[in-house]
Amino acid sequence: MSAPLSIVFLGLSVTSSWGNGHATNYRGLMRTLTKRGHQVTFLERDRPWYADNRDLPKPPWGRTHLYRSLQDLKQRFTRVVRNADVVVLGSYVPKGIQVAEWLRSAAKGVRVFYDIDTPVTLAALADGTCEYLSPHQVPYFDVYLSFTGGPTLRKIERAYGSPAARAFYCLVDPAVHRPHTEDREPKWDLGYLGTYSADRQPGVRNLLIRPALADPALRMIVAGPQYPDDIEWPENVRRIEHLPPSRHRTFYTSQRFTLNVTRAHMRKAGYSPSVRLFEAAACGTPIISDIWAGIEEVLEPGSEILLADSSQEVLRLLTTMPEGQRRAIGERARQRILREHTAEHRAMEFEQHVSEARARNNRAVIAA
Repeated sequence: MSAPLSIVFLGLSVTSSWGNGHATNYRGLMRTLTKRGHQVTFLERDRPWYADNRDLPKPPWGRTHLYRSLQDLKQRFTRVVRNADVVVLGSYVPKGIQVAEWLRSAAKGVRVFYDIDTPVTLAALADGTCEYLSPHQVPYFDVYLSFTGGPTLRKIERAYGSPAARAFYCLVDPAVHRPHTEDREPKWDLGYLGTYSADRQPGVRNLLIRPALADPALRMIVAGPQYPDDIEWPENVRRIEHLPPSRHRTFYTSQRFTLNVTRAHMRKAGYSPSVRLFEAAACGTPIISDIWAGIEEVLEPGSEILLADSSQEVLRLLTTMPEGQRRAIGERARQRILREHTAEHRAMEFEQHVSEARARNNRAVIAA
């Protein structure tokens, strides 16, 4: 373990998981980094939609502070930022461009950009619509931690000038996400957990709604907020509006299979596993996923994860796979995730990236 660090995160939210996948990752990092002896502070913009849906208003690890505006952030936390060994700015932070400009002068330690939305960020940078990062700001950060790996990392370095773009996938806490000890019959044949997005809905329709319509005997469930009221759900599909992280384990372990559907930008970029994929695998629930480049680097198709691009393939998997084979796929996926993708793994990777950034900065000072 590295020497204790003082770390400041400026992220979208850690207090509310409503409609975002950021909180789960920040919570896992805060918890594990604190456990490893680091001093962690999280600064979150107080926004109404999160204030009304806070499932963890006071995280028990490190310190969490809410700020009301950019001016409030600067007035109250400039000293904290200046004295930190590491300052991490996350994607989708409100007024993120202005925050990045402030951090360029205010932060004296290692500066990190943590992108949980990399393909979306790069598309927005390319067309000039990104509201939380500008292209010229990428080199401000000593490390660019990317939700997406593969060729995208070289693009961040070559096209945008990042000194070090590194894959930093989502994470899971195996103490929270784990199989049930008792052997019980799953309630649902197939489930899906995810906030509505227009570019992801065709996959939900093709890989869940159509199979449900084709076989009314199947029992299915979809959980997540912001789905339009005009979506017609089959009678054998149950809807849940919002499922807090504390209920994710029960949700996954009540399913024979769970569905993973990837947003269009992330599917195109590849190498973009979601936190839901890691959670389901850690629970031992077999995953049926859409297909994208790089998925084999996370879970082995056919052995640790099942791939499908049609409703017919999903129906075949749901109705013909022997129970022993189903359980074995779930267990192999679980073991893979425990070996490579826990919060402990990410915390150690974070320490390593910070250590390397410090070494690069020191060499640059000596060379100057």
